[in-house]
Amino acid sequence: MRARSLGFLVVAGIVATGCSGGTTTTSTTQAPKPAGALPSAISVQVCSHEAQKEMASALGETAKVSTPTWVDHRYLCTYDYSTSSPSGSFTVSVKELSSRAETDTYFDGLATTMGRSRSLEGLGEGAFQTTDGSVVVRKDWKVLEVDDTGLPPQFGVPPTSASSVAVTVADVILGCWAGD
Repeated sequence: MRARSLGFLVVAGIVATGCSGGTTTTSTTQAPKPAGALPSAISVQVCSHEAQKEMASALGETAKVSTPTWVDHRYLCTYDYSTSSPSGSFTVSVKELSSRAETDTYFDGLATTMGRSRSLEGLGEGAFQTTDGSVVVRKDWKVLEVDDTGLPPQFGVPPTSASSVAVTVADVILGCWAGD
């Protein structure tokens, strides 16, 4: 039964239109682009209306998303569930970097400062869960953080642990990312 459920989730993920807004894209291999004056389209996706719809579908709750900020090559927004019961929030951010070495240093630094509790296989080019349950994922020259510390111990429909919600959010976002 577990294998059938996992198979269904994989198929559902492939069939879903995801955060692309229903458009079809052709996958090509491109070199990552360095951080620029403005956030990349990939970073902007984490707070987009399409991502909000995907989060609502995955978590069974609808969020009010804060106006995103772009400071020091970090794009950030908060998904606020203050009208849910129980209420809570999580923050999603993407740090854009300019080289593989810079990305490695940043990612490894977060593992040290935030505390790596376990590695998460199959997410990006490396991922880990922190000691507080948050999730950090690297892909190309970007590092995604899902900070779940504003969530109650159980959240969503059906109720799920905050640390599992963080993994789900990271997985949904990575399903949206294509290209650089």
